[in-house]
Amino acid sequence: MDARLLTHLRHVDLAVPDYDKQLDFYAGVWGLTQVAEDSGISFLAAEGSPEQYVVRLRKAEEKRLDLVSYGAGSTEDVDTLAEQLLVGGVQLISQPGKIDTPGGGYGFRFFDVDGRTIEVAADVEARQHRRIEEKEAIPVRLSHVVLNSPDLNRTREWYETHLGFRLSDTLGTPHMGEVMHFMRISNQHHSMAIAKGPHTSLHHVSFEMRGLDEYMRGSGRVIRAGFKKVWGPGRHMAGDNTFTYFLDPHGNTVEYTTELELLDEDTWHPHVYDFSQPEVTDQWGTANPMNELVAKESFNDVDRGCFVAPPV
Repeated sequence: MDARLLTHLRHVDLAVPDYDKQLDFYAGVWGLTQVAEDSGISFLAAEGSPEQYVVRLRKAEEKRLDLVSYGAGSTEDVDTLAEQLLVGGVQLISQPGKIDTPGGGYGFRFFDVDGRTIEVAADVEARQHRRIEEKEAIPVRLSHVVLNSPDLNRTREWYETHLGFRLSDTLGTPHMGEVMHFMRISNQHHSMAIAKGPHTSLHHVSFEMRGLDEYMRGSGRVIRAGFKKVWGPGRHMAGDNTFTYFLDPHGNTVEYTTELELLDEDTWHPHVYDFSQPEVTDQWGTANPMNELVAKESFNDVDRGCFVAPPV
């Protein structure tokens, strides 16, 4: 793909058995706002974001990642992308058309190489949002999503070829090889990353806070509420962003972050960082050490919502 048709990450949709507990977490201690509900489906917005919602929760018998949604610049871009995916042999779930979720819009869905459902949409009505105030420790917007893949480079190449993602940086070690690729669709260091995992699953979902103080206040609130802190607080080298990772009630990893790096795309060259070096994982040295137990928390459960996709 020559032209970049995607503009930004819109929302991440999760299915969970204990819907009420999950809703209490995201609309309570995590700081999102429930804006709509319809028979076991809730739409949750970030107060600083023009997106109608950044998380959708659905009551289901089995936990799964329902879909990841990206924005496109126009309805023409949506149609162009659909045509390019069909020519490239990508399996479409739906044809471009009207979207019947809050804010409407025009879009379609398809499977990625690992069998995840991806949505692309344009012309979605903007939500009335507001400036997050000083010391208001709630998410401003959705920052990025990280996906686990058992074939790291196949997934990276698929997203580059079919959706126009570009590589920003890579994490690896001399002994393990490459373990994570940070991918972008704008000058934001990454809207998505792909992590090497034992199975296809969600690694984590990240939410941008107003600033360092709000990031720390929010992290402290979640800790005091008794939810498990997996890793942090600290500051990564790749992306230069802060991080604190927690587990939601269903074992999905969620992150508070801020100050994610904005790149000069004309001059940027990807780095390969050795994450066995402590300063790579945490420049500050304040987070608990990255080890095998911490890494395993984000492997998550096998996502049985994803079909086994054929090689592409």
